[in-house]
Amino acid sequence: MATKDEGPESPARTPKHAVLQVERRDFVDLVPENRERAQPMQGFDPIYTDIVDYIVRCTHRIWDERDVGLIYTHYTHNCVVYHATGTIYNREDVVHDTIKRMFMLPERRGMATQVIWNGNDKDGFYTSHLVTGSGRHTQPGIYGKPTGRTFVARTIADCMVHANKIYREWLVVDTMAQVKQIGLDPQAYAEDLARPYFEKGLLAIDMGENRRLIGQYPPETKPDTSIANTDLEREVLEWLHEIHNRRMFGKIREVYAPTVQYHGPLMKELYGHGAVTHQTVGLYASIPDGFFMPQHICSTPCDEGGTKVAVRWLIEGHHLGWGVLEELGAPTGKRLQVMGMTHFHIKDGKVVDDWTNYDEMSLLMQVKLAQMADRDSAVLVDDEA
Repeated sequence: MATKDEGPESPARTPKHAVLQVERRDFVDLVPENRERAQPMQGFDPIYTDIVDYIVRCTHRIWDERDVGLIYTHYTHNCVVYHATGTIYNREDVVHDTIKRMFMLPERRGMATQVIWNGNDKDGFYTSHLVTGSGRHTQPGIYGKPTGRTFVARTIADCMVHANKIYREWLVVDTMAQVKQIGLDPQAYAEDLARPYFEKGLLAIDMGENRRLIGQYPPETKPDTSIANTDLEREVLEWLHEIHNRRMFGKIREVYAPTVQYHGPLMKELYGHGAVTHQTVGLYASIPDGFFMPQHICSTPCDEGGTKVAVRWLIEGHHLGWGVLEELGAPTGKRLQVMGMTHFHIKDGKVVDDWTNYDEMSLLMQVKLAQMADRDSAVLVDDEA
């Protein structure tokens, strides 16, 4: 993967403003007919004119036009898909999972909200695709008997793509939003998700400290910015570290616009410094020892002005408090790993929009799995006694 800017003069690069952007275009303009290629796409099917066209069009062809077989030409045989509630390790399982979900939610439509990317056709592309999905639960499946209720939930999919094929993908679906909206019991559903892992012996292991603090030292003053490609991306990583790991929540007032809109899990739509601060503090109230680790960052200029920045991140810690993760209930002390993604719109030096996505259902499943392991251990002790 290309991780550093090669500069505007490099022949391997195409100015990002020449590539399609999602926000202000209707769908038919995002999958254009008879359009010249806007950037080199060696190895890609002729229908795709740039990387945004590829992501939006192939997703629509597979999910909305029902051409599931395109997965065979758009994913490698050994692709790995990291989902917040599990991992898929081969293409055939991607096909199976797609068919099952397509049957269960036949009216679902995943509408591209934005695509942020970096890379090129030689080294490979990295894309971060924010989708707003809406539909109705009308068929049986992993959600149980159909309830007939409607839902709207966000998904962010980060993909590594080379020569027309996705070979690695990270997927964060706000499952908790879907489950609550269609009327299921989140606690029971989380148990159902955890049980197959428990039965396979894939139990949660508490590894102790998460290395945010090394012994009795305070958090590191400076973050690792080696994954940044631009000065702006380095700045973002610096203030994310300041806010999340050094717990300097007052920094939010400096880097966010007073009129910022926060688009959060459970389809929250909140406004202003106070709302962003409360959501951030609330996350660490649930996981007070949480260690924030950025995994990838990329950015693109925005037709609306400013720059869109995508960050994929992990938080590791323990469920030690009450916070915004309401379904987790009273603190359990169980180890948690939060896989999340955030898209920022930065304009005139301030964050004007923040789309943050993580799945509380994944965290509840982790707690349930650990509790199953506890019960199993208790039974073994009683048997031995």
